Amino acid sequence: MLEDLVVALVAAGSAGLVSLLASARVVKQYERGVVLRLGRLRSQIRQPGLTLIVPFVDRLRKVNMQIVTMPVPAQEGITRDNVTVRVDAVVYFKVVDPAEAVIQVEDYRFAVSQMAQTSLRSIIGKSDLDDLLSNREKLNQGLELMLDSPAVGWGVHIDRVEIKDVSLPETMKRSMSRQAEAERERRARVINADAELLASKKLAEAAATMSAQPSALQLRLLQTIVAVAAEKNSTLVLPFPVELLRFLERAGSAAPEAAQRPEAEPTAPPVRGPVPVEPVPLEFGHVESGRPQSEETEANIGHT
Repeated sequence: MLEDLVVALVAAGSAGLVSLLASARVVKQYERGVVLRLGRLRSQIRQPGLTLIVPFVDRLRKVNMQIVTMPVPAQEGITRDNVTVRVDAVVYFKVVDPAEAVIQVEDYRFAVSQMAQTSLRSIIGKSDLDDLLSNREKLNQGLELMLDSPAVGWGVHIDRVEIKDVSLPETMKRSMSRQAEAERERRARVINADAELLASKKLAEAAATMSAQPSALQLRLLQTIVAVAAEKNSTLVLPFPVELLRFLERAGSAAPEAAQRPEAEPTAPPVRGPVPVEPVPLEFGHVESGRPQSEETEANIGHT
């Protein structure tokens, strides 16, 4: 009789141990447990640690409460200004109500992924290309609002949505490159024109100052000569000084005025008396035959 009692106690203990092991569950720190008893939701959410359920009656569903990073596949669409682009994004979300995440939706991860893809396509169609490239913060906020509205009913909170990359066609990239180059060229020309305007004003002020002191221009010319002469491989050409040019100009204008004045008639010198003239003796020789007399006469005059 005692042996039967011991065997019964051992069997009961073994059954209890097996039942305890079958009903024991461990919920991790980042998880929460949702219990379904005979298909009905239990209101109590099991907290992290060791928890017990009724074997073969209760079913425990563990829900991860960590922030999930889900990449959204690249979606191709046409923007409002008729440009074909491919846009991919990333969604950060977490479960805030484990019971709703288990009861309201079959697979909340798959549901959030599909909703993110459709919302991304909608954002592409409503936006311009410039907004996709430069105004991403506003588009991210719009995507977050579009995803957060239905996700609240699933017990999911959308933490953040970010557009990761925008792929453009090659033709559009070349067009944008030419546009950026033209814009940089325009700004360079504007800056150069402003510099020329400022330099012209300063040169006008310098010319006004030098016009009051002509020697300042000569000093400036000498400084320029010194600066140019510092290079040994240069050829120096010196211009005429400005004062010399002005002197030649005044001299050239004075010459025609003198030419236009009437010339004075020459006055004869006063005659004081007869001027004595000494006679020159001339010797005449005989004339040879074949020689003109005039030549003989010229010869005699030369001897004289």
